Amino acid sequence: MPALQRHAPRHMALFLLLLPLLAAATGTEYRIDPVNSEAMFHVRVFWVDNVSGEFTHVDGDVEQGPGSGDWVVNATIPVASVAMPSTRMRRWLLAKAFFDVRHHPTIHFVSNPFAQAQLDHGGTLTGYLTLRGITAPIQFAVEPVHCGGFTVTPCRIILRGALQRSTYGMTSDRLAVSDSVDLNLSITLRPQTR
Repeated sequence: MPALQRHAPRHMALFLLLLPLLAAATGTEYRIDPVNSEAMFHVRVFWVDNVSGEFTHVDGDVEQGPGSGDWVVNATIPVASVAMPSTRMRRWLLAKAFFDVRHHPTIHFVSNPFAQAQLDHGGTLTGYLTLRGITAPIQFAVEPVHCGGFTVTPCRIILRGALQRSTYGMTSDRLAVSDSVDLNLSITLRPQTR
């Protein structure tokens, strides 16, 4: 195993523990880099094939939360940024039966406040996802090892979760399309000085 990979969890833990102190000292919060962040999804069709797609634009920020050392993620995904293997499938997803982009152009996620200690060795990020105008709780497994070392530079975090289509009113094609959808986010954070 390369030395960088072997020491990445230790460096990440140190970075996360010192992040509130750095923010307080430098006035730094973190923007989600929309160009280098994406949300990927996988759904099973006809119980055989997995269909994958991605939202190529994720925007938002990570701000200090209400408690000392707490952070809150606030992210928005434009539904029209979805990319699919075919134009026909993309139109199908954007239509009223699924994402209904005309009436609900964005997907929004706000996390519950979380502390660095939760993320030292990976952890769970909970919060609320708003999709098609319906807000419901969701949780993501966090893999902080994907971030760089201890430095205030861009940092990539991987989140893995799942949602039920029916929770958000997407009940069409139940015989052909699985209710469960895997949702994975690759988020690049960049420091932003206030």
